[in-house]
Amino acid sequence: MIELELVGVRVELPTNTPVVILQEREGRRRRLSIFIGGPEATAIAFALEGVETPRPLTHDLFCDVLDDLNATLDRVVITELRDTTYYSDLHLTGPAGPLVVSARPSDGVALAVRTGCPIFSEESVLDEAGFVEEAAEEADGESPEDVVEEFRQFIDNVSPEDFAS
Repeated sequence: MIELELVGVRVELPTNTPVVILQEREGRRRRLSIFIGGPEATAIAFALEGVETPRPLTHDLFCDVLDDLNATLDRVVITELRDTTYYSDLHLTGPAGPLVVSARPSDGVALAVRTGCPIFSEESVLDEAGFVEEAAEEADGESPEDVVEEFRQFIDNVSPEDFAS
């Protein structure tokens, strides 16, 4: 397993599709770009920015339940890429011992940001889908400043009310 760090969330143009970007902490510094849903992108962005919502988002609720059950999220592992879909597992520890639960990578990342647990990837996933940043910048012509500006625009246009039921 290879430890990753969350680089950020951005919006892929022209489709306006949110993408979470993860990068190897050491070694080749390969990146994974995983397309995610708008609500998950917002949940990750809110956690990164420390935004407090009037009512808990699903990921906040999950963290509260873990606390109440005396359980911890030890790590998130991106386990597989199958037919353009990423898979991941949540590795938990509770009073009954360790437990592994399947989860979407976007939910795993949203929980990892909230709990401070590490994110890992199986090496086979990085071998298949990982890319080195310089190649990505040359391909799309975007500077890091452009990416940060896109992310800020995304955050500025999202509100907690977008998730009220």
